[in-house]
Amino acid sequence: MTHVGQRIVVVGTTGSGKTTVARQLAQRLGCPFVELDALFWGPNWTPVPLDIFRERTALALNGDAWTVGGNYSEARDIVWGRADTLVWLDYPLPLIMWQLFRRTMRRIVTREVLWSGNRETFRGQFLSRDSLFLWALNSHARYRRQYAAALVSPEYAHLAVVRLHSRHETREWLSDLESRLAERTAPLRSVWDADKVMSSGSSS
Repeated sequence: MTHVGQRIVVVGTTGSGKTTVARQLAQRLGCPFVELDALFWGPNWTPVPLDIFRERTALALNGDAWTVGGNYSEARDIVWGRADTLVWLDYPLPLIMWQLFRRTMRRIVTREVLWSGNRETFRGQFLSRDSLFLWALNSHARYRRQYAAALVSPEYAHLAVVRLHSRHETREWLSDLESRLAERTAPLRSVWDADKVMSSGSSS
């Protein structure tokens, strides 16, 4: 058993809530939050050059403590290599799509300004091949395969893995984390798989 780490990456399909969870972790731990989208996107939804993105990522994660949200395989070696804890939001696809729909509609209606001045539009999200809904549909199963394979490789054997399967399980884990941080004595589980915990007697 080990304490929760100080360098935490949150991963999951688009719409899973990576940013929200990573921000909450940063607030609880009192450390900086890094959003990979902000480092990746330039104006007009144009990705920055790969070398610049990797350099930005390396600089942003140069500290001793941070949380980061994002899936970019282009910088996985940097992010996962420097992290000590990985939180995987492995939610069902219907839940992902519902959360993504709510987020998208909020951003469109409020004209929320995102990274580098970008905004999401109805046409871009519902009438385009670049729609995040299509991306979520096409990437959900692929991410599951990729993460499962990567997490058993020697390269990432150092990571403590937290795999969560629903928003309820995420809330339970965050609550557990907050309690243990307050105690400052009891160690967190180095691997926290909600399936195993729930089957041991806790009911949802």
